[in-house]
Amino acid sequence: MSFESANEVPPIIETHALTRDFKKTRAVDSLDLSIRPGELFGLVGPDGAGKTTTLRLLAGLLNITSGSAKVAGYDLARQPEAIKRKIGYMAQQFNLYGELSVLENLSFFADLYDVEVSELRERTERLLAFAGLTEFKDRRAAQLSGGMQKKLALACTLIHQPEILLLDEPTTGVDPISRREFWDILTDLNLAGTTIVVSTPYMDEADRCLRVGLMYEGRMVVCADPQQIRARIEGELIELRPDDWQAACALIESLPGVLEVQTYGNLLHVLVDSADKRLPEIETALRKHGLTYRGVRRVTPRMEEAFISLIRRLEVD
Repeated sequence: MSFESANEVPPIIETHALTRDFKKTRAVDSLDLSIRPGELFGLVGPDGAGKTTTLRLLAGLLNITSGSAKVAGYDLARQPEAIKRKIGYMAQQFNLYGELSVLENLSFFADLYDVEVSELRERTERLLAFAGLTEFKDRRAAQLSGGMQKKLALACTLIHQPEILLLDEPTTGVDPISRREFWDILTDLNLAGTTIVVSTPYMDEADRCLRVGLMYEGRMVVCADPQQIRARIEGELIELRPDDWQAACALIESLPGVLEVQTYGNLLHVLVDSADKRLPEIETALRKHGLTYRGVRRVTPRMEEAFISLIRRLEVD
């Protein structure tokens, strides 16, 4: 992204050809990234795409192999310790202390970040209320539900009031209600001006971001807002619920005008050149071959279909 206007706010995170190697493996490959202050930015990609390594680089936890990066005005290679005061980094497995209470965990992380004693009580009370943990403040962390542990981990990450949050798949493994509550908290933080970079395996979460970066084999292959990414899908989408999805998939893939078939359990999502033309043809073909189904309809593509389609194209190329 270029910043042509002299009055435009410069990026709070900016990388140029950022690269990280682990022996013979290139985990992040020439990454160019520009994130504006106050942006909610999502990182998606298959396992091994480089998302975690990217976040750890931005957090100053890994050395750069080549390239450059600036975070909050600090050079990532020369000033990694200064960066850590400006960011809150939450790893996939955040190390809470199970034998300590919620309040004791917050106090511990406040000590790590040298939070002034005079500010600790107010910050702690505010974060407990913010995360919905006030009534559980004396409960041991190990006795909290998975969703509560995630919210406590976020509260510990926020205790030093960072400008930037770097969150690595923060809602993996928690129930849908806890996921929604966690994202409500992130949305409030973002509306208050916090810059958030979050990696996620959930496409509905990616849809909540202002922009999304799709990583593949260490490279950023697409970076745009969710609507623009969905618009990259070729064709129109038909949803089909066949009784024998394997036979139906094999048949539909051979039909004219079918661009791609994606499976979601016993659901088939069929990308076609024209839904109006191909939907009746698909129904006719299924009946001809004795394949029954419980529903077929035209639907609007989601981030999930776009993500799978883009990855498939990359793998073919």
